[in-house]
Amino acid sequence: MEIVPFTDEMKKDYTILVPNMLPVHFKLLMAMLEEYGYKTKLLTNEGPEVIDTGLKYVHNDTCYPALLVIGQMINALQSGKYDLKKTALLITQTGGGCRASNYIHLLRKALVKAGMGHIPVISLNFAGLEKDSSMKITLPILRKMISTMAYGDLMMLLKNQTRPYEVNEGDCTKLINSWVKELANQFRHGRGLSIKDLERNMNAIAKSFSEIKVIRTEKVKVGVVGEIYVKYSSLGNNNLEQFLYEQDCEAMVPGILGFIIFKTDNRIEDAKIHGGKKIMKTVCEFLVGYLKKIENCLINAVSKYPQYHAPMPYAEMKKLVDGVIGYGTRMGEGWLLTAEIMELILSGYGNVVCAQPFGCLPNHIVGKGMVRRIKRLYPKSNIVPIDYDPGATKVNQENRIKLMLAVARENKEEAVAAEEKEPALTH
Repeated sequence: MEIVPFTDEMKKDYTILVPNMLPVHFKLLMAMLEEYGYKTKLLTNEGPEVIDTGLKYVHNDTCYPALLVIGQMINALQSGKYDLKKTALLITQTGGGCRASNYIHLLRKALVKAGMGHIPVISLNFAGLEKDSSMKITLPILRKMISTMAYGDLMMLLKNQTRPYEVNEGDCTKLINSWVKELANQFRHGRGLSIKDLERNMNAIAKSFSEIKVIRTEKVKVGVVGEIYVKYSSLGNNNLEQFLYEQDCEAMVPGILGFIIFKTDNRIEDAKIHGGKKIMKTVCEFLVGYLKKIENCLINAVSKYPQYHAPMPYAEMKKLVDGVIGYGTRMGEGWLLTAEIMELILSGYGNVVCAQPFGCLPNHIVGKGMVRRIKRLYPKSNIVPIDYDPGATKVNQENRIKLMLAVARENKEEAVAAEEKEPALTH
């Protein structure tokens, strides 16, 4: 199969379609890419037709995220909205022990099958893969990508803790759109990237969210973890966050910055366990230090407002799983997924949905496979693994979550009743 490269000359005329996983983060990412001459379009097509398209062009034994990403792209190409002679696709490659590294080959094969083999596929990776058709990641671009992910994390966290209580529905969405425009403008002028800029902007973002008019009421607090795609993508998890919002819940979804630190830190752990080049270990240690500075900016900005819960630092999360799961467990989300569940429980989000896609073996081990161990440590935790695959119905998924929420409300009522009895017992 002949690979069609994406050349620098194509940047001028081609529209690059980007699969939707993190709406806020990716809007910032695309604004940053446009600064370098790339014309991008975030895909929003969803529904059964996307799944059907994926099933038509991808073997159904392939993991569910691959089926959805490829199905979404080909469905968009077949919609008639794009000039197929001036359209390219962008896809990420992890370079690790995940089948996501092979999505690009599955996508190219599917394009040929669909009669669109001439469409270039661009690889976004940090492992030196697909050198002839990969997006060139320079240090300035990498720095901006990390910044976009951090800003996206902050807005996602504040939105999830504000939206369920906002008086005027839509205030959070308007504020996010406003900040996306502001940050994109800063990126165009070379600002918003230094630690000082990040600190200033994050403080301003947190302040602006704190000023949204809200009425704080008692709600069931639910944490969401899982394989990275179905954890974040509304297409992958059947609009899980919206469903929880409609069920009068407050959802907490751990950000992607911790995952980025985790992936970098893994290189350091590899060097400790297996040895390797000292220069790689030194570079990764420097990068982890830089990422932790950004993490501190985010945590400090949120911590200024008592109505918001700030995430636990990565270093503390890592300590949580010591003796629970080994640091060598790093495929997919690895031990970080287990740590996220534990951190959510300790933070008051003891009702946890673990989103699991079909075909993701690592996720089943570090997620569903760790539930019994976690419940031994935290007996009051309420964890439900939810499978997402072409054969799983939305109704069945939502019914299982509703059952978990019913248990959560029952536990909450029992806790309130116990608190009311406590003063009487002390007299």
